[in-house]
Amino acid sequence: MTLTTAPAPARTAAPPESRRERRRRERLAARDAEIPVKLYGLRRGTVGLLTALAFLFALFTLIPIAWIVINSTKTQANIFESFGFWFARPFQFFHTFGLLFQNVDGYGTFIQWFGNTALYAALGGGGATALSALAGYGLARFRFRGARFAFYLIIASLLIPITALAIPLYLTYAKAHLINSLWGMVLPSMVSPIGVYLMRTYADLSVPRDLIDAARIDGAGETRIFLRVALPLMVPGLLTVLLINVVTVWNNYFLPLLIFNVNTKYPLTVGLGLWSGRLANSGDANLYPMLVMGGLVTIIPLIALFLILQRYWRGGILLGSIAN
Repeated sequence: MTLTTAPAPARTAAPPESRRERRRRERLAARDAEIPVKLYGLRRGTVGLLTALAFLFALFTLIPIAWIVINSTKTQANIFESFGFWFARPFQFFHTFGLLFQNVDGYGTFIQWFGNTALYAALGGGGATALSALAGYGLARFRFRGARFAFYLIIASLLIPITALAIPLYLTYAKAHLINSLWGMVLPSMVSPIGVYLMRTYADLSVPRDLIDAARIDGAGETRIFLRVALPLMVPGLLTVLLINVVTVWNNYFLPLLIFNVNTKYPLTVGLGLWSGRLANSGDANLYPMLVMGGLVTIIPLIALFLILQRYWRGGILLGSIAN
């Protein structure tokens, strides 16, 4: 008599998780990860007050953006005659957007100014971020005579208004033949005292001394330690400084107004100011809507850059405290 064993039942594949189930699981995980308010030492009333203040600040920030989005769809007459926070016929968004690519009486085109701004922001903001990372890491992890004085001197430069340097800066640029030059805009933009301060603070928190000492014992040079050990740990702070520097160069008005006298080299800030100054002497019914549309297109890249980079901050903002 032979015994036969029944085959084991085949395992059925688990059904794929639906989008609703995945969102529910993520909400539950986020709720479990929340820290109770009482652990912060705050009362419920205080939390409610702070939430209300944050909501008011959000309204204060978003109301101008809502206004510019809504009024970019209107004609010049409707901008002044209709309610500012609601749409009106005819819908002129695409017509006004197309006008941005036209040369307005020889003053220059918006697309040319946009390209100039992107170039200045990329070179100036990227260069300022690189120099800030080098200076901040050096001040945080190297001890040399005068280090503290140099750091305080860099911070003290924030107290000097740029208008006080206008005349000496212009005379220096004239002697160095940097007027109407790309480098005349880029080189000053690469100086960022606030970037050095932030990178010095972040490097001091996120790059452990023991890790650097271990790399030195293994025979790594200082350049390799900075690029392979320190820099990856400083990425969240680096991206923060990058965004600050890019926004600073993107919104800079005084410096390009000082060094450029050719319309084709203007950034968006000076170019739109040129259009704005022309409003009083122009009967063009499209110029004011073009200014509103130009303002909207100007802020969209900054909003997009913030949305792209903010996830890196959330992922690494506590890296320094964990490393130490």
